[in-house]
Amino acid sequence: MSLLDVRDLHVTYPGGAAAVRGVDLALAAGEKLGVAGESGCGKSTLALALLRLLPAGARVGGEILLDGEDVLTMKWGRVRAVRWAGASIVFQGAMHSLNAVHRIGDQIAEPILLHRKASAAGARKRAGELLEQVGLPAARASAYPHELSGGQRQRVMIAMALACDPRLIIADEPTTALDVMIQAQILRLIEELVSEQDVGLIMISHDLAVLADTCDRLAVMYAGRVVEEGPARQVYDDARHPYGRALSEAFPRIGDPASRFAPRGLPGDPPDPAAVPSGCAFHPRCPVALDRCATEDQALRAAGAGRRAACVHVAGEVPAAGAEAEVRSGTV
Repeated sequence: MSLLDVRDLHVTYPGGAAAVRGVDLALAAGEKLGVAGESGCGKSTLALALLRLLPAGARVGGEILLDGEDVLTMKWGRVRAVRWAGASIVFQGAMHSLNAVHRIGDQIAEPILLHRKASAAGARKRAGELLEQVGLPAARASAYPHELSGGQRQRVMIAMALACDPRLIIADEPTTALDVMIQAQILRLIEELVSEQDVGLIMISHDLAVLADTCDRLAVMYAGRVVEEGPARQVYDDARHPYGRALSEAFPRIGDPASRFAPRGLPGDPPDPAAVPSGCAFHPRCPVALDRCATEDQALRAAGAGRRAACVHVAGEVPAAGAEAEVRSGTV
C-alpha cells in the first residue's frame, strides 16, 4: 500500500476556477516526489487539499488516501490529529507562518503538548532536540522569529513539521527568497531527514533543477493537471511533454554555453483556472501543437519505463514531412 494515494482529485474555487483537475499521484514511504510548474498551475492548491487546508467555499472531489484512510471523509477531530502526526506542511515564507510575538521554542512545543500529551518540560526538551536536529543550537528556543535569519527561520519551520513524527512532509517552496548557499543547506537538510526517518516527501517548486537534484520522481503540472511524470532526472534531462521541456530549457546549464547565453523560456502565462482552453490546455502556447490539440484533450499515457506524459506526440504521432501546415508555428 502506498503512503499517499491521490485519485482523481478536483478542486474548484467559488466562481468556477478549476485549480486542480483530475490529479492522480502515489507516494511510498521514504520516497521524494517533486511537483513542478509555473505559478497558477495548481501546485499549492494541491498541497493544501492534501491536508484539507483550503478556504471555505472550495469544492473538492476525488480521494486522498493517507495510509489507506481518506482525508476528505475524515471527521474534523481526526483531521486535526492527522495534520501533525500523519502529515505536516512546511509553508513558503517562514516569517509569515511563524507567530512574531511567541518564542520559537514555544511554537515548536505547542503541537507536542496538544498531540503527544507531553508535559511542559518534556515538550520544551523535545523542542530543543528538534532545533539541534535541524542544525540550530537548543538555546535558540528562546529567540523570537525576527531575531533569526531567513535560513534559520526555515529550519524552525522544518523542526515544527517534524514535531510529531509525521509519516508525510509537504514542502511548498521551502527555499523561496533564500540565497543559493542557504538554499543548498536547507535542501540537503530535508534530504537527510527524509532518508533517516523514512518519511515521504512532496516538494513543490517552480525550479526543475532543484527538484531533479532532490527528488526521486517528478510530476509536472499545467492548468491544474499533471502533464508529465517520471524519474526526476529523466524528466529534467529529456522531458516528453513540450511544457516540461520548456521548463527545463528555461534554466541555463553549467557547461552548456548555448543554454547559458541564450536560455529558452516560454512566453505567456498559464490559463485562468476559470477559463481553461478546450482540448489540451497547453495548446495556445505549444510550439508543436496540431490543429486537433485545440479540440482533443490528452490523458496521461506511457512515455517509456516508469514515465507518463499527456501529449499526442508521445504516441509517435510527430508531424511528418509535408504535414508542416498542421503544426502551429510561431506560437512559442
